[in-house]
Amino acid sequence: MRMLVAVLCLLIAAPTADAKRLSITKADFILVEKANRTLTLYKARKPIKTYRIALGGNPEGHKEQEGDSRTPEGRYIIDAKNPWSSFHLSLRISYPDRNDRAAARKKGVSPGGLIMIHGTPEGLAALQNVGVFRDWTAGCIAVTNAEIEEIYKMVDKGTPILIKP
Repeated sequence: MRMLVAVLCLLIAAPTADAKRLSITKADFILVEKANRTLTLYKARKPIKTYRIALGGNPEGHKEQEGDSRTPEGRYIIDAKNPWSSFHLSLRISYPDRNDRAAARKKGVSPGGLIMIHGTPEGLAALQNVGVFRDWTAGCIAVTNAEIEEIYKMVDKGTPILIKP
């Protein structure tokens, strides 16, 4: 009996393939390259994984105002995580920052906001899952639902993000 208990204890304590798979690497930096339509997660300056993305419907240039369908460019942070997003899951980007608000105020417009990295609504999910990407968001960064699940686990609030043209 003692032998059986000892064997069971060893089996329970031994790391399994499932346990190893569940250990998640946490990204410490996100790079978005709009022209290449890629989002890359980094850990200690080494790329972990790169994803194909869809952007706002008017992707060229920095977001200047609400409704311009542009994705902002610059340095921001992930400032919130939303598990109840209308787009499966989402990570909020800290746009607009002080400079974005000042530039919009100077033009007499609203800078907009609620820029996210998020999944895909059901109608577009099938297209993205088979590799058909087009820019469709209002300025957000979209990936497939399976990818946002992975990214959501790997990115914590406070992670820096650089969005390049």
